Amino acid sequence: MNSLAISVVVALLGALMGSGIVALVITKKKKDKRSHMVAAISGRFHDHQDKKKSKAAEDLSATGDIAAKLKKAAREQKNPNHGKSISSLILQSGMKMTVARFWISSLIFGTVATTIAWLMNYSLLVIGLIAFSSFFGLPRFFLKFKGRSRQKKFLNEFADALEAMIRLLKAGMPVTEAIAMVSREFTGPVGEEMSLIYDAQKVGVPMADAVKKIAPRMPLTEVQMFATAISIQAQTGSSLSEVLGNLAAVIRARYRLKRKVQALSSEAKVSAMIIGALPILVMTALWAVNPDYIGLLFTHKTGKMLLFGAVVWMSVGVMAMKVMINFKV
Repeated sequence: MNSLAISVVVALLGALMGSGIVALVITKKKKDKRSHMVAAISGRFHDHQDKKKSKAAEDLSATGDIAAKLKKAAREQKNPNHGKSISSLILQSGMKMTVARFWISSLIFGTVATTIAWLMNYSLLVIGLIAFSSFFGLPRFFLKFKGRSRQKKFLNEFADALEAMIRLLKAGMPVTEAIAMVSREFTGPVGEEMSLIYDAQKVGVPMADAVKKIAPRMPLTEVQMFATAISIQAQTGSSLSEVLGNLAAVIRARYRLKRKVQALSSEAKVSAMIIGALPILVMTALWAVNPDYIGLLFTHKTGKMLLFGAVVWMSVGVMAMKVMINFKV
């Protein structure tokens, strides 16, 4: 009996030990399998993370390139000498002439004005001022006036040109053909600039680079926005019609804001014009009533000095009023 009980106990212990060993083996296999699965999942996860990191790095690089271009354009706009050279002014005015021809024309105009002043027996100081202004001042002012007039005409039709491009792109027309169509349909500065972009496209220049060439000829914020939108679309592959639609809406909003500012500042501008013209009107009225009284300003030495000082200080006052009422949007 005792031996039988001992045998049963030994058998039970052996069964327990065997089941324990089997359980340990199964548990180890499960752990190994789980570790392999975790490793595989982890590897795929890391691969996915690496792909996401690489894509994010590419997007960051593209964003960095765009940001660098925007910073470069902002630095060029803040540069006080940017767009103020004679060659830049000629480009902005749209005139087909070289820098040498400009200086030759300025020399001829200055010589004629100085000769007229000398024949009218003006003083040497007045002749020198007329010679300086007619050679350096007035021709440069004429180029700036032509450039501002051309930019105003361009801005008045630019939003309409962008909306025409949007309709053509939505109809399935390629970008180059849409630009060519806009260059044919629109006259003036918009048609000229779009024609230049199309010509650059035909010789193999990328769209973003071709659009950037407008900036020296049209130093406008709207043109910089247009070039930036084209660069972003070329790098990210977004919908060009949607980008141009948003840009057209922004340009129209800026245009409305400029018109509103002009309307609100019109009273101040009219007041400045009246104040600036008042001395000339009073002098003309005195000349009509008593020419001998006002004529001393033109014949007497002291009168000439007073007249010169009055002109200088009135010019300073007019420039100060112009700066005060000139709002930039």
